[in-house]
Amino acid sequence: MLIGYMRVSKADASQDHTLQLDAMKAQGIDPSDIYKDTITGSRDERPGMDACLKALRSGDVLVVSNLDRFGRLTRHLTNTVEDLAACGVGFKVLIRIPRKIQAR
Repeated sequence: MLIGYMRVSKADASQDHTLQLDAMKAQGIDPSDIYKDTITGSRDERPGMDACLKALRSGDVLVVSNLDRFGRLTRHLTNTVEDLAACGVGFKVLIRIPRKIQAR
């Protein structure tokens, strides 16, 4: 099963989940299987992410729109993806970094 996670950093009207939600629906993810947070990525307390991680089962795939929506620290991202893989959970990022701005 595909499970989605999305996050925006600001609770004001300057950001919303619409683009991320549309991208996940286009992947065929049921809206009831999409978890969200409205909180800065540097905060450790993210109730939507916690609920999402608890819902994942072996064979599921966690889908995020972009890596920076999932986490900001490389160590956190790496550890979490390794933990998911150890539990049989896949990880998919929808937006790739264009070649022209990738680090060389």
